[in-house]
Amino acid sequence: MSLSHFAASFGRLPKGPRLDRIVASSNYVGGEFRNQLPTTMFSDGGSYFSSLWDFTFGAAERVKPDYALPVIKTNLIKLDPNLDMALWFGHSSYYLQLAGKRILIDPVFSPYAAPVSFLNKAFSTDGVFSAGDMPEIDYLIISHDHWDHLDYPTMIALQGKIKVVICPLGVGAHLEYWGIAPEIIHEFDWNEQWTPEPDFTLHMLPARHFSGRGPKRNQTLWASVMLETPHRRVFYSGDSGYGPHFARIGDRFGAVDLAIMENGQYDQHWKYIHMMPEETVQAALDVKAKRVLPAHAGRFTLSHHAWDEPYNRIVAASQGKSFVLETPRMGDIVNLERPGHRFDPWWQAEGQAAPA
Repeated sequence: MSLSHFAASFGRLPKGPRLDRIVASSNYVGGEFRNQLPTTMFSDGGSYFSSLWDFTFGAAERVKPDYALPVIKTNLIKLDPNLDMALWFGHSSYYLQLAGKRILIDPVFSPYAAPVSFLNKAFSTDGVFSAGDMPEIDYLIISHDHWDHLDYPTMIALQGKIKVVICPLGVGAHLEYWGIAPEIIHEFDWNEQWTPEPDFTLHMLPARHFSGRGPKRNQTLWASVMLETPHRRVFYSGDSGYGPHFARIGDRFGAVDLAIMENGQYDQHWKYIHMMPEETVQAALDVKAKRVLPAHAGRFTLSHHAWDEPYNRIVAASQGKSFVLETPRMGDIVNLERPGHRFDPWWQAEGQAAPA
């Protein structure tokens, strides 16, 4: 990696009219964006550097699988665009089709989610997807600017395939710096909505998290998203700790056909900015989800829990609940035009039960 590539990957902080709009936001207080609830990054009074030291040198077991995870290489270019569906690429990267629109969420196709290739390497997988596998994208949605959700090489590779970009306030500064045309970038504050086509509305909604690609935090907004068409509602939680915003979203919108929910990279040290699997289940109930697709696991390790623990815990916590838990393999199609169904437990190697 060249020095210029390394420097460019950090993006650029908002300035000019973009910064003026941020300063006018009621969610921007004292020079930074704030959560709706008082939220500390570390629940035990620790620091970013102590957490990084603990993550790097602390004891942890089975944080990565010792075998290649299964991938179904669906041909997205040949896929019928009129099929309402969802597909998971691993971690928090998704491809959706709703009302004939092709939608890409938080794509990270690089083999690492960090400024340098030797940090936060992806799990070993066969047949992983790339930007070259993507069809023309009607709407690219970015939930926030962390490295595992906004990937510089992926953004460079996707240019020319993206018609419209939708992101929270300030995130467009990175994208414009990386060469994406400013006229296709649309930034929104919490509880703003946009209807670019009569049969498609996007709502930018709150999340409980933080932002930043460098030492200066919370200069861009983080968010969840609700997508509405005449026949579907799809919710994406983004990265979020548990909070009352989920119930408010459920009360506002009613039943959600599919909720893509954060479920992984949790730790008691940062329990306010990431949910435990049991909280993910409660959040899914709060938003009145009919089907739940868990995110934020299966490709990168950002915490000390076993790589498959998020799946085992959310399966257990979902027993007897009112929604169907969808746990597809990477690249498998979740058909929204058919009733929900439970996929096989692919994370249990060779069909054997995972350790308790």
